[in-house]
Amino acid sequence: MLGWFNKKNKQKPSVKSPPEELVRESVELDESVANDANQVSPQVDSGKTPDKEVFPEQSVESAEKQPEKQHGLFKRLQERLGKTRHSMITRLDRLFLGKKEIDAELLEDLEEILITADLGVNTTVDLLDDVRTKVSRQELNDPQALKQALKERILSFFEGYAQPADITMVPVKPFVLMVVGVNGVGKTTTIGKLANKFVESGNSVLLVAADTFRAAAIDQLKIWGERVGVDVVAKQPGVDPSSVIYDAMDYAAPKGFDVIIIDTAGRLHTKVNLMEELKKIKRVINKKVAGAPHEIMLILDATTGQNSISQAKLFNEAVDITGLTLTKLDGTAKGGIVINICHEMKIPLRFIGIGEKMEDLREFDPHEFIEALFAGEQND
Repeated sequence: MLGWFNKKNKQKPSVKSPPEELVRESVELDESVANDANQVSPQVDSGKTPDKEVFPEQSVESAEKQPEKQHGLFKRLQERLGKTRHSMITRLDRLFLGKKEIDAELLEDLEEILITADLGVNTTVDLLDDVRTKVSRQELNDPQALKQALKERILSFFEGYAQPADITMVPVKPFVLMVVGVNGVGKTTTIGKLANKFVESGNSVLLVAADTFRAAAIDQLKIWGERVGVDVVAKQPGVDPSSVIYDAMDYAAPKGFDVIIIDTAGRLHTKVNLMEELKKIKRVINKKVAGAPHEIMLILDATTGQNSISQAKLFNEAVDITGLTLTKLDGTAKGGIVINICHEMKIPLRFIGIGEKMEDLREFDPHEFIEALFAGEQND
């Protein structure tokens, strides 16, 4: 599990009054953004109102209720993975039913099931090679045991990523999280849910609207700031995103925020200008906070299947992605992309999105995910 959301012995951040807004003409910033950034004053939306708390503190649950809560969360994960389980696991059960031996025909049918579940060619070949090796060594000859063998092999794909994913907050605040991804993957929504997780853990959070190419993106982030109860630094659409970040860091410095989450533009990943812009943003962040960004998270849409692998590779080449989040797993029958991306990429999968609710952004637990995926239909 991630160490980001360990409870802190402090109250939720107090309400901050926004500074007076100054509307000025936007300016283009070159590499000397540090000298020019103050020409366009940032707008800071305070997410809370003094007389109303958006997310009131919940009472501490008794120890007796914790197992029941965990069971409920696992049950919901099972339900939300239903489409993928039906397209993959149910078909496996039907394939193995009544079979007496593992032969070429069975393996051919198995290959089709795995590929259509979006495990990808390389991952499917790896799984089949492992099965063939065990069969040749007479370690595996019962089709009914094949499902368990596949499950164990798939779990091994996550072994290299479990430890890197178990990171903690940096000792010197702020912890700066830069979020990237193409439009439509649920990037801003994920940022809002992440902010909520941090707030519930007792951290003060600042959101930065550096996707200045879409007015809707700025407005959406402000709405999430109000909903979660955190400040949002933004400027008018069209300004240089680096200037927004520069001013946000100046705004955050004296206030001692624990976490800063930065939204970025989400045009097509094939656009060279987008990648160059992200590189520039990364440099500006590092100039303002040494060692930052501490996390560069790529948001991917699970429904896009193999295209998400291409996105991950291109974004990683540009800015060195440190973590992944896969959204919309509840809306696809091709959730095998989770297995595929962990097999193909050497980047930890941090979160999975399984629905619209706040708690549906789940910290990725490989064992929990595989258990929920391989659960029988009678448990749905």
